[in-house]
Amino acid sequence: MSSGNLPKILIVEDSPSLMRCYEAYLSKESCDILLAESGGKALTLLRAERPAVVLLDMRLPDMDGLEVIKQAKAMKVACTFIAMTAHGSANLAEESMKAGALDYLEKPFTRDRLCITARNALDRARLLSQLDGVEEDSEIYHALDSGRYYGFIGASNEMQSVYRIIESASMSKATVFITGESGTGKEVCAHAIHQKSNRRNNNFVPLNCAAIPRDLMESEIFGHVKGAFTGAQSSRDGAATHADGGTLFLDEIGEMDMDLQSKLLRFIQTGTFQKVGSNRLESVDVRFVCATNRDPLEQVRLGTFREDLYYRLHVIPISLPPLRVRGSDVTDIARNFLEQFNKEEEKDFTCFTPEAEEIFLAYPWPGNIRQLQNVVRNVVVLNNGIEVAAAMLPPPLNVSLAEIREMTPDCERPPVRVGSGLPSNGQGRSARESSGYGVGGSGFSDSVSAHSGVEAGGYQRIGVQDGQYFSVTASPRKTQKSASAALSVIQQMIFDKSNPSSMETVVIKELWQVEKDAIEEAIKACGDNIPKAARCLGVSPSTIYRKRQHWQESDQL
Repeated sequence: MSSGNLPKILIVEDSPSLMRCYEAYLSKESCDILLAESGGKALTLLRAERPAVVLLDMRLPDMDGLEVIKQAKAMKVACTFIAMTAHGSANLAEESMKAGALDYLEKPFTRDRLCITARNALDRARLLSQLDGVEEDSEIYHALDSGRYYGFIGASNEMQSVYRIIESASMSKATVFITGESGTGKEVCAHAIHQKSNRRNNNFVPLNCAAIPRDLMESEIFGHVKGAFTGAQSSRDGAATHADGGTLFLDEIGEMDMDLQSKLLRFIQTGTFQKVGSNRLESVDVRFVCATNRDPLEQVRLGTFREDLYYRLHVIPISLPPLRVRGSDVTDIARNFLEQFNKEEEKDFTCFTPEAEEIFLAYPWPGNIRQLQNVVRNVVVLNNGIEVAAAMLPPPLNVSLAEIREMTPDCERPPVRVGSGLPSNGQGRSARESSGYGVGGSGFSDSVSAHSGVEAGGYQRIGVQDGQYFSVTASPRKTQKSASAALSVIQQMIFDKSNPSSMETVVIKELWQVEKDAIEEAIKACGDNIPKAARCLGVSPSTIYRKRQHWQESDQL
């Protein structure tokens, strides 16, 4: 019987035995459980009961799960979907997340996996339900006027979504999992959460898991007693003790050793730990915030990140947008850096010229805010004047605006706009995800060409290497439907530098090998981020996983 006060979880499953099994798994959770054996029954309960979380089987007798999600959105039902898919249905799982599901469970799954996922979804749903209640005089609205929010600069729609999640999540003790490329401000985000919380008067302790040697990491987190290891001449408190009552920020958590991940999991679950070399349990009250510039789910699949730890930490996800999708935030941040470094270096710069700002807006910023900071500092230190002109910009920005735009295909060029108004909820995401930003290589350039054999929208790469000219023609991006079409080489024209009229058409590789090389090069260019590489290639991540597994199995034969 429903209590009327507890959050509701709707289980949509056409198998009666599985439905009762999942109901039993969740029976000890603080929630009311609703049951539906079809998509139609699920939609009826969605309208009447408004559940906070829906565990949705993607294969139903009357309709598929994607249609249920679509109709729920049309009804404007605010709920969090968790897709349930059969083993091997990776494509369907990806489609469900694109449609709006928070996560997916691959059958068969354990009781713990289901309960942890459900708790995380309930916590997230509770926080998101508070987003529409943000007062108009809140600091988010002040940020729209001033362009500043707890160390962040910018009022684009992408950043407004981040600010709103920080506003709602900060007062909770729920763990926050921050993802984003290097240089996007993950530590700034963690510090903003701490400053907005009721822990602000206690310590904020950042710990970079990638910068500490593996042998010392456990001591850095938990501390050690005298004589625990060679060189431990006295007892020492770790980050966990220093963060008692405050916030512990674990940056680059994906770099943590697997053995230590199990100890961290226990620490998160119980709030207790042992110093290295000690048998005494110590208890602390710590709020966890962690961050990574990698794809955590990919690390789980590769076995370098514990799945149970991921689901303990991944309660409130915050995805920081790359600088290239933040529009006019780029120039706002650049002006702030100019003012800051102008004072430090005692220079007279007051602004950027319009041409310099256009270059800033067009450049894809692979190093994000950190790279922009270095560029502005370089300009201020090495130049003098009132205005920062385009000619003062260091490499690789010291070229014309047209050349800057050639670095990035049109489909990957950052939008130039000023954010207007808040999104309707905290789930707003930029339609433009992290992507590649051009192809580098000594002596090579990419250009759109109307040359014979190059279709409109395609490109021709021309360069010189080892005394020979190379010309490679590729098909237009908009017609690329698969990894092989995306980067397959049609032909390569090689001719001697001293005799340009002498040409030879060379068949390079078999198609499967070209496809394999293209996929591996894309993954490498995207920092081993397979979902990001998949977006650049125009395929689903599951396609890449499947092909790599096939190639690996073939190599073992």
